[in-house]
Amino acid sequence: MAKIKVVHYVNQFYAGIGGEEKADITPELRVGTVPAGDALNKAWGEEAEITHTIICGDSYFGENMDKASAEIMEMVKSTGADMFIAGPAFNAGRYGVACGTIATNVKNTLGIPVLTGMYVENPGADMYKTQIYIVATKDSGAGMRDAIKKMAPLALKLARGEKIEASCVEGYIPNGVRVNLFEKECGAARAVKMLIAKLNDKPFVTEFPMPDFDRVEPNPAVLDMSKATVALCTSGGSVPKGNPDRIESSSASHYGEYDITGVMSMDGDHWETAHGGYDPVYVNEDGNRCLPVDVLREMEASGRIGKLHNKFYTTVGNGTAVLSSKAFAEEYAQKMINDGVDCVIMTST
Repeated sequence: MAKIKVVHYVNQFYAGIGGEEKADITPELRVGTVPAGDALNKAWGEEAEITHTIICGDSYFGENMDKASAEIMEMVKSTGADMFIAGPAFNAGRYGVACGTIATNVKNTLGIPVLTGMYVENPGADMYKTQIYIVATKDSGAGMRDAIKKMAPLALKLARGEKIEASCVEGYIPNGVRVNLFEKECGAARAVKMLIAKLNDKPFVTEFPMPDFDRVEPNPAVLDMSKATVALCTSGGSVPKGNPDRIESSSASHYGEYDITGVMSMDGDHWETAHGGYDPVYVNEDGNRCLPVDVLREMEASGRIGKLHNKFYTTVGNGTAVLSSKAFAEEYAQKMINDGVDCVIMTST
């Protein structure tokens, strides 16, 4: 039996070309694989093989979605592939959206099986999980081995047209389709085992996960905004042009503190975003879309607020650990308290 021919889509980073500085590269079709593809080939053995790899920069795809999709579709078609695989994208937002968009287009246009993988909080997962199979991965490339372990067998089943079992069996993100599953034990027995494990502080996996939200007590209202000092903070990654403090585009390890004394607007000539989880075009064109300095200056001039604080604090929110985020906030909150700040506007994207 002939090997299943697979075409693989990756971004500039996983192609080994570069990071953000190479995110504008145009689509390219290569014969053979990149390291992530090598891992898939190894897992498949003699059953399937990546014959071609398509590479595209995240920024190029995000800024030219229709054109890039059409170019990539023609590349996929030219390979005569039996299957299309994208990623895995983990928690990289633009990469995830690209993987989901292209895989969905390939499925709908060429009619061949498709598969991708990403972290459950990747925006691409929420956009496309009901249209294509998306394997649930960890939030960073450190989870590549685990992702390949789940993607390789599911890809073979899809390529062969075999029955796909429930998400908890196959490892894909739940897609709203209910699949019958027969457990070895009845629900009562499973529930008792989970309860006993919980009471004894042992690990267990619930069959009905509930959302877990932080409870944050609101501060007292500011009674007179016309006398208040207002500070701006953001998880949208607003930084001076060139990102001088090298704030990471994902899973940030630090935050930035920048002086805006005399700055009336976050113009695109002097400010940009370091965030790698959304399309940066609109914020890079006009930084006020993320950090509304222009509006706060107008309010300051009209007396609606006392004054805009002369510093803002920034980091990126995608993939950044909760403990890190709390540590950042506690540190710069104390700085603002010491500076006499009365209230904070926190923006995101």
